[in-house]
Amino acid sequence: MRLRRFAACGALALAASLPLAACATGSSATDSAASVVPELAEDQQVEIVFESYNLTQAGVWTDTVTQLIEEFEEQHPNISVTAQPTQGAAAAAGNYVGSVQTQLLAGDPPDVAQLTFDALEYTATQLGAKPLSDLVSEAELEEAFGGENPMHPNARVLADWEGKTYGMPYVFSTPVMYYNATALADAGITGTPDLSTWDKVEEVAAQVSAETGKPSLDISCTVKGGSWCMQGLFKSNGGEVLSEDRSTIGFGSDAAVTTVERFAEMSDAGVLRSADASAQMEGLAKGDTAMILITSALQGMFMQAAEAGGWTLAAAPMPAFEGQEAVPTNSGSALFVLSDDPAKQRAGWELIKFLTSDRAYELISSQIGYLPLRTGLVEEGGALADWAASNPLIEPNLDQLERMEPWLSYPGNSYVQVDDLLATAIEDVVYYGKPAESTMTEAAERAQELID
Repeated sequence: MRLRRFAACGALALAASLPLAACATGSSATDSAASVVPELAEDQQVEIVFESYNLTQAGVWTDTVTQLIEEFEEQHPNISVTAQPTQGAAAAAGNYVGSVQTQLLAGDPPDVAQLTFDALEYTATQLGAKPLSDLVSEAELEEAFGGENPMHPNARVLADWEGKTYGMPYVFSTPVMYYNATALADAGITGTPDLSTWDKVEEVAAQVSAETGKPSLDISCTVKGGSWCMQGLFKSNGGEVLSEDRSTIGFGSDAAVTTVERFAEMSDAGVLRSADASAQMEGLAKGDTAMILITSALQGMFMQAAEAGGWTLAAAPMPAFEGQEAVPTNSGSALFVLSDDPAKQRAGWELIKFLTSDRAYELISSQIGYLPLRTGLVEEGGALADWAASNPLIEPNLDQLERMEPWLSYPGNSYVQVDDLLATAIEDVVYYGKPAESTMTEAAERAQELID
């Protein structure tokens, strides 16, 4: 495996809303392969480029992806994989499509890309992703999803679009409440705390904050970059960000307004910390906070920090609003084939199959903390059974997979701008004291104009 890194490029300023009709190298979804791509000959050497945002993060993320690609190349000596992280400013902004789009405009896109589910419609209709259900036979696709440990049914459909499978679900989490059990015990909260509702979370956080003299809680959903789990919080309180027919923005509704107001109350009470996504990722590990609702992709890092710092890490499911059931949504990504070359398409498909195999989830789950999408691995006799039995941190994530609802993508080419409008409105209400009703309503009206 070769690891390719890049300097920032001025072209990355192009927004994800820029149409790709003029890209000579990117074909639209309707131009994708209509017949099964041929198998590679044993002596046919193929080089492909794989872009992964996990490679932008040092430590367990990069180490795990690197190990997987090395194992793949050992099993496929005729396929050479050049691995590259999301490029330049796009990575910092979480705009992974923007990185691929810039390379398309330059005529040099990756052959396989890891892209998040919020970009699904755009990836399928504008970015030139090739439907996997066109590239390979139905039997081969079913075999990839099945096997000894089939992919969970709630996971396998997440990258489907208008009746076709465009991508293979790869890594994701549901929102998990991680907490420093030692810090809670120091504040007089022993045993397993009741964190089942936001009212109870606030009570616990207030007790810890009284002991430490500072806010003790982070909620990653309420800052930019956290829209995947904010969608679940809206659903948990009876709201939606988008109507079922995908025509109407819903985050200006009364339910959405009261959801955001609830977290503003926690901020005003001094228990919810004002910090951006980057600071939140480090807050629990550094001891700046004692609790955080966030993706389990941080679990490996939190475990290392707890061991080094001599404190106990614990986890609980996403809290509910009083009288309602919590509705977790998923974070994460799928793997897509972007190449127009049949040999690279076949090589890319072989890589995708391996990166979503039993072996891959052994490493992805145990080393990083993402959900094992092939849940049979944690059952008796499975490769992760012993690990799961000794690691209770995984239980909330697995339980929530059973009732998870998908992270929705917004329609049209301006989905990034829609998401930014929502995230800015939430931050303005929760952390900067702006009135919830007018702020959320105005954001929804502006977003509606973008999708009409």
